[in-house]
Amino acid sequence: MVEPSAFTKISALGVEEQRVNVIVDLTDPLAQRPTLGDAYRVEARIVVWEDEQVLQVPAGALFPRGGGWQVYVVTGRTAELRDVRIGHSNGLATEILEGLSEGEQVVVYPGDRLADGARVRALDVSAR
Repeated sequence: MVEPSAFTKISALGVEEQRVNVIVDLTDPLAQRPTLGDAYRVEARIVVWEDEQVLQVPAGALFPRGGGWQVYVVTGRTAELRDVRIGHSNGLATEILEGLSEGEQVVVYPGDRLADGARVRALDVSAR
């Protein structure tokens, strides 16, 4: 159970941290976890949804407009404005349910000066 609200705690280094208490029922036998007990601090990764076949884009490629979500897709040397229907998101990547196909390139963090049909060129950011 995850408590409904977080609290602020000052770390040993003087940094403000947001924390939330979680109550967990450990299912492994005690013999498999002899060094873990009550009131221990645990860092965990909680998966609330997953699927092996998901088309996703960086969340920074999406922007709301007209009550829905849109992206700019790079087609040739131009940016094409496209409506998409989104699904799950973790803040970094967002599932695309409709509007894009695998392998299409999208513009990440499009500025407000980018318009449908504008000329664009891809940047190789892997070498930076």
